[in-house]
Parts: sequence; C-alpha cells; structure tokens
Amino acid sequence: MDVMGDKATLWETGRFAQPVDRDETGAAAEEERHRIAADAGDAEAMSVLGALLLRRGDLDAAEPRLRAATAAGDRAAANNLGVLLHQRGYGDEAAGWWRIAAVAGSAAAAHALGRHHRERGDEPAAEYWLRQSAEQGHALGAYALADLLEHRVDPGAAQWMRAAAERGHREAAYRLARTLDKNALLDELGDPLGDDADALPGPGTRRPAPAAPPDTRGSARTGARRTGGQGGTTPPPADDAADEAELWYRQAAARGHRRAALHLGAILEKRGDLKEAGRWYLTSAKDGEARAACALGFLLRDADDIESAAVWWLRAAQDGDGNAANALGALHAERGEPQTAERWYRAAMDAGDVNGSYNLGLLCAQQDRTPQAEQWYRRAAYAGHREAANALAVLLLQGGDAAGAEPWFSKAAEAGSVDAAFNLGILCQGRGDDEGALRWYGRAAAAGHTEAALQVGIAELRDGDERTAERYLRCAAGGGSAEAAYRLAAVLDARRPRTNAHELGEPATERTECEEWYERAAQLGHRRAQVRVGMFASARGDVVEAAGWYRKAAEAGSRNGAFNLGLLLAREGSEPEAALWWSRAARAGHGRAALRLALLHARRGELSEGQRWADLAVSLGPEEVAGRAARLRDALREELSA
Repeated sequence: MDVMGDKATLWETGRFAQPVDRDETGAAAEEERHRIAADAGDAEAMSVLGALLLRRGDLDAAEPRLRAATAAGDRAAANNLGVLLHQRGYGDEAAGWWRIAAVAGSAAAAHALGRHHRERGDEPAAEYWLRQSAEQGHALGAYALADLLEHRVDPGAAQWMRAAAERGHREAAYRLARTLDKNALLDELGDPLGDDADALPGPGTRRPAPAAPPDTRGSARTGARRTGGQGGTTPPPADDAADEAELWYRQAAARGHRRAALHLGAILEKRGDLKEAGRWYLTSAKDGEARAACALGFLLRDADDIESAAVWWLRAAQDGDGNAANALGALHAERGEPQTAERWYRAAMDAGDVNGSYNLGLLCAQQDRTPQAEQWYRRAAYAGHREAANALAVLLLQGGDAAGAEPWFSKAAEAGSVDAAFNLGILCQGRGDDEGALRWYGRAAAAGHTEAALQVGIAELRDGDERTAERYLRCAAGGGSAEAAYRLAAVLDARRPRTNAHELGEPATERTECEEWYERAAQLGHRRAQVRVGMFASARGDVVEAAGWYRKAAEAGSRNGAFNLGLLLAREGSEPEAALWWSRAARAGHGRAALRLALLHARRGELSEGQRWADLAVSLGPEEVAGRAARLRDALREELSA
C-alpha cells in the first residue's frame, strides 16, 4: 500500500503547495509553524502536521493529529489516518476511514479502499471504488483499475491503462509500452515474447557467448536526466504501435523506471543510436537492472573497451544474469583461461541459462574432453537447445553412432537449426536416400544455407530442371560458394550462342554474365573457373591476365591450367618454360600435354624421350589424342630402328 497514495493528492485540498526541496532548518521551521497552528486548534494544520509525521514514520505522533483533523471533517486526514492504521495492521479500521474520505470525495481514499477490497478478494467492491478514483482523475486509481480489468481480460483495461499513463503513472506507461511493443512484434513476427512481460526484444537480447552478438558500435555515457512531478504528458501521435511504444518507454524511463530504460536502450541500439542507448542502459544498470548491465557490457565490447565491458558483465553476472556469465566465460576462454571460463559457464547454467551447458560442451570439445562435451551437449539438448542437439549429433556421428545421431539432428532441425537440416541432408545422401536428402537440403537452403542451396542446385541440374537449379545456384553463389558460382557460370555459358572454337589470340569478345560468375569463382580460388577466366582473357587478347589466371590454377594443381599456361608460353616464345608446365600437366594425367611434349622432343631430335611421352599420351587419351600419339610413336620407333 503506497503511503498516502499519490504525493500530489496528499495535499488534495488544494490549500497547500507540493513541498520543494528545503534544507533541514527550513523543514524544521515549517513543521514548527504547523505544530503551533495545530495546537491552537487549526484543523488544516493538524492534517498537514499529521501527514508530515506519517511520512517521516513517526506513527505515534501522527495518529492523534490525524484523528483530531478527521474529527474536524478534514477528508485528507481521514485518508491518511486510514494509511496509518493500515501500516499498523488494522486493515478493517483503515477501510472505515477510507470509506469516509472516499464518500467525501477523496480520490486517493477511494483508490486505497479499492485496493483494500481487492486484497481481500472482493473484486466487485474493488472495481466500484477504483472506478470512483479513476473517474476523478487519480492516476493510481486508474492504474489499479486497469490492472484489475486486465486480470479479468476485460477490453476496458487498455483505456484505463492509457489514462493512468497520460496522468504520469510510470508503471502504467511502461505496461502500455509493453503492450504496444508486443502488438508490433505480433504483427511482424508472430509472438516471440510469449507471456513473459519482461522479456527484452531487439538487440538488448544477446546471443549467448561465445556466439557473436549483433554488430553494434558505440559507447555508453552518463545516465539520462530524470524529470520530476506527477503530472503526465501525452506523447505526440505515433506512426505505428512501435513508435508509440518507444514514446511511452521514454516517458516511463524519464521517471526512473529501470526496465523501461532497458527497453528504450534496446530500441535505440537496434536503430543504431548507440550513444543514447548506452546512456539509458547505464541509467537502468545503475538502478540495479542486471540485463541493462549485460547489454551495456556488449556495447562497450563492440566499442573495443573490453575491460569496461567485463566490469559490467561481472556486475550483471553477480546479480544472476546468465547471459552476462556466458559473456564472461567466452572472454576468459578467448584469453586462454579455460578454468575461469568453465566457472562462469557453470554460473550461467546455475542462473537457468541453458546456453551455459552448451558453452561448457563447446569448451570441453575444444579440450578433447569428448565424454564431458557429450554430457553437457546432452543436458542442453534435453532442455531444448537446438544447436546443442546438433552438436551432440555431430559428436555421436564422429564416434560412429549414426543411428544415435539422426534423432538429434531431427530434433534440432525441427526446432529451426539450419546446420542440423543440412547435416540431415548429408546423412540421407550417404545412405542413398536422395529424396530425403533433397528435402532437408531444401529446408536448409530456404533458411539461407549456402552449401545446402548448392546441393539442391546440383540435384536439380541432374534432374534436368535447369531453371530451378539456376535459382538455387544464384542463392549459393551470392552466399560466397565458389562451386556454385562456377556451376552457375557453366549453366549460363551453355546458353550462349556457339562461336568458332577458341583459339589463342582471337579478337576480343563482349563480356557476359557467365564470365562475371566465372571470375567471382576464380577469385574465390576455384581452379576450373580460373582456367575459364584465363581463356576469356586470352580470347580478348589480354595475354598477361590470361597467364596470371592459368598460373594460379596450375600452381593450385590444375592440369588444364598448366597445359594452357604452356600453350600461352610457347606462343610467346618461352618454349623451355612451356615444357615444364606441360610436363607437370602430363604427370597429372593430361594426354594433350604429353602429346605436346612428344612433338617437342621429336622436333629437337630427342627421339627416345619423344617416344616415351607419346606412349604416355596413348595411355592417357582421349581417343583423338591417343590416335595421333600412336602414329607419332610408331614413326619415332621406325626412325630409331632405321
């Protein structure tokens, strides 16, 4: 029960101004003046003096003054006498005085009486008196009525919650903001918050360490200034529920509501206004909100102030924030302090954060403590942690237990783990279940898994659905897959009008999309793409660029790259170096390179060496090359035997 209800209505007769800050001497002098007037029989002075004594906690001195003022008909005194008796534990007698004051028109007394009845389970009486208080403009009455109606799921609750917020009630402003915020999220995402009224949306909710948090930059500054007074101001019209929610969060936070400051900080951080977000996080954290301290730590970490971040994480972790404990664990793990990291991960787990178990599993796995890793992964997986379920399945699969791994992959995939869906695709493909593999690859690809999109694209190409394959290959290539970029380029290349066979030094041709994809794959290290880009460059007459790409491919082990580089060098007059690259290509199984070497040695008169390379070309093929090499070999044999 709030002492004397609302401070603004303590002096509800309107004859006394709300007190301002005074030094102790001034307050004592004011109290003495009221005491003299009260001793002289002034009922108003008795009421004010009783209120002052009640506020100070001197109930014995306050009671006779309030009783005397109440007997003289002062309704504020009757209300405050009820507060005093309630504090002494005389609830029924307190209700009697509140009733007297409420009937006389005291909104504060009606509010107190309504709360009294609600505490005793008499909701009809509670609603009657709370409505009386709310309709008189009493902020606490409006809030209490809204709370009662909300408990009944009465649509009228929203009206009174808004009325209380507009009259300056900070908790009403916060709850109104939460409702608007939740409605905005429901419209956009479904219901990510469930029934947790204090769940923190947006970037304030960090992914568990050691996974990286959202990319943010900035630092926190001093706490935000708070505004005083009880009179509320209605926020300006908002474009939508999310904007209006922010305005109410701001109003509640400005009045010292620490959770409102936390949510406001999260909204500002998501928007990228990191300095102001840091100020509100700091305000909330200083008021004891562990989640704000944790979020502030992440902001500081993203600003490269690791030491300050650790201070706030420590504060939050000591107050029971599991996410902060995980962050500390990750920090110590990065510093090579596994024992300290493990201690904080255990603290996170003890705080009810399932990520603590998962991170303990990761830590043990990094230390090759496989049995312990399995234990912690399993614990987190049973608690519903999807990535722990996937990690457990991988661990089991690595141990040869494919039958035990598959159910965990399935659980993780059904819970939304993209990696688990991809892993299931691999598992199905490994046992010949192409249909099942394609289904799981498709699910992972739809969630943006690059490698899964590549596998779907390959499968669709194999089935002849080039258009669908192209769509998936584009997704995978856009995600950075070199193989997908190469295959997409090959699909586009096959659609181009056929021209004369490629010859070194051909006139330049127009640059096409397929060449751009080949080049992207080549830049990612794809050897066949590097050869193709070299061929395009050669066709444009850019010998230097072509040689560069051929050399990259050859040095990475591409026999075609080595062969083409040899052709280019021979064309430019560097036949000895060309022979070196043809030799490398031939030893890697390139029949044409072996034939080139046979011809080269034959021209030089090195018949035995030429015959040896011709024999290799015959064995390597292809058929056309094998035929030419056989004729050359026979000719060289005749020459040697002559």
